[in-house]
Amino acid sequence: MGQSDFLGKKIFFLYPQSVIQDEMLDILIMSGFESYASCDPQRSRSLLAHFPGSIMFINIDEGMPEEKWEAYIREIQEDPKTQGSRLGILSYNTNPVLMEKYLMGLSLPCGYIQLKLGLQASTKIILSALEANEARGCRKYIRAFCEDDQASTMNFKTPEGALYYGKILDISSAGIAVRFDKPMDLPVNAKIPGIQLRLRSSLIMTDGTVAGKRSDESGVWIILLNPSMKTHDKLTIHHYIKSRLQISMDRLKI
Repeated sequence: MGQSDFLGKKIFFLYPQSVIQDEMLDILIMSGFESYASCDPQRSRSLLAHFPGSIMFINIDEGMPEEKWEAYIREIQEDPKTQGSRLGILSYNTNPVLMEKYLMGLSLPCGYIQLKLGLQASTKIILSALEANEARGCRKYIRAFCEDDQASTMNFKTPEGALYYGKILDISSAGIAVRFDKPMDLPVNAKIPGIQLRLRSSLIMTDGTVAGKRSDESGVWIILLNPSMKTHDKLTIHHYIKSRLQISMDRLKI
């Protein structure tokens, strides 16, 4: 099994409608799909070349005339660097002739999603397309790195009154990697009640469990988060993960 098979495929949305960027991407990331937004067609092509086998949904209602979108898609399909990409269409246009052109003429494996169906129905269709294209890989949770974000921290107090403060290095909805400001002497599997996570301007209170030290870095601990935390808190974590992933992708030099 290759690394990409395990980690899954990158999923890009080119010119995503606001409801997709604001809501659907959170749902996709919560479902284990690593998703990004872009409003730059040329950079998006470069990203497809940089991440072979990626998936991209294109909003053909914006950015350029529809006939230029057709040419753009054909170029991706014919370029050896990007022809392994899997494309789909997002549009409010329900013209059956247009739909047939993309589905049958261009044979897009991720389909033609009619956004007039509404967010819930569109999300369900996209999730089905991603499942069919094995986009999730074998990992269960999306993890984001945030060591460079000084506003991502955690703290807790033990029953004995010891206060621990740590810098979050990476995060998923399952757990966090933390570098503490002093040696931590809690044993593996110790329960930690009342953990406070600060993710920029958002605060989350939850419980956790000490999973152990990270073997490749001294002083870094893995804390598993309570899987039964409130849905709102899970959404907050995934929204933060989405923002950190997007920042990292936007910084990527290609």
